[in-house]
Amino acid sequence: MRETYKLEICGLTRELPIISISPDLSIASFLILGDTELVTRVAPEIVEKLPPVDVIISAEAKGIPLVHEVSRLLNMNYIVARKSIKAYMDGAIIEEVVSDDTYKAEVLCLDGSDAERIRGKRVAIVDDIIRTGASMDAIERLVEQIGGEVVAKAAVLIQGETTKDKDYVYLGELPVFRK
Repeated sequence: MRETYKLEICGLTRELPIISISPDLSIASFLILGDTELVTRVAPEIVEKLPPVDVIISAEAKGIPLVHEVSRLLNMNYIVARKSIKAYMDGAIIEEVVSDDTYKAEVLCLDGSDAERIRGKRVAIVDDIIRTGASMDAIERLVEQIGGEVVAKAAVLIQGETTKDKDYVYLGELPVFRK
């Protein structure tokens, strides 16, 4: 039987599988994709903690259900930073990030029309979980490169000690398990 971690958040309980991500480190794996009940329960709590914003952005793909619900509650559209340049993109803006899931360099990119929606705006970055902050930092660099101002970095959960030192908006914490 697989070891799990019991997460209690916003009146809900989830049993998260503990997975090894390196020989000396395991994490409780948090996944909101397909968990409509969780997304709709946590989104209003995140919205309540956000400062006034003009634009909401998330990285592809696990944060999409959350950013969708947050944007619906705020009555605004959202932007997704894609993990590769798509054929429809005109004037793509690219930023490199080392993923904490794959430990290899990846890209986050925005279409030129999305860049125009961000320029000169107050932006909130929203994601499901922050482990290292690398994806958040890469999106922040994208937003600043375009001329937007990141006013909030929000997630359902943070995980690990390094994230506690940052100025994140979040609802709960997950431990890491060192061997």
